[in-house]
Formats: sequence, C-alpha cells, structure tokens
Amino acid sequence: MSRYNTTPNLRDNNSKQRKATTILPVVPTSAADITIVTTSPDRLDKLAYTFYEDPSLWWIIATANGLGKGTFMVPANTTLRIPSKLGIQDLIVQINESR
Repeated sequence: MSRYNTTPNLRDNNSKQRKATTILPVVPTSAADITIVTTSPDRLDKLAYTFYEDPSLWWIIATANGLGKGTFMVPANTTLRIPSKLGIQDLIVQINESR
C-alpha cells in the first residue's frame, strides 16, 4: 500500500513533472485498533514492521498519533494507537480524489 498511488502528477511551467502534495486522512478509530505503551524509545518504522510486517507503513501509526514530524523516534512511555491498515488506502483515495 502506497500513500502516493492516488496523488496526481503535475507539470510546472517548464513541463517538468512532479507529484502533487498527498493529503493524509484522519485515521478513524476502530474496534480493530490496538493500544500500546512503549517501554523504551522506539522507532515508527520498527513498530510498523512489528504490526504490519512492512516498515514503509510507519506513516499510518504517525498519522493516527500525530507523530513523525522530523523524526522516527517515539519516546518511552508513549501511548500509541495502532490502527488496522484495512481501509486506510480507501481513505487516501477518497480524500485525494475529492480535491
């Protein structure tokens, strides 16, 4: 699952192609979510690997918890919501196609 799959391509005045800004959705809470408390400093990509078996999905955990602005590090004793990855791609498609 890539957060960039539905991001449109744009062309600038010099006909150079680039991606538009990808808008990430607010990740709704679900009964399938898991809540954890980190016991030592951890990294978002390692948590994503543990829960999703894919470190590139770190942004799901970061978005759901308001983390990841400039660092992958999560301090010890941080309560995190680990959302189910099911349905996240549909939310990204919906929000980026409606703009």
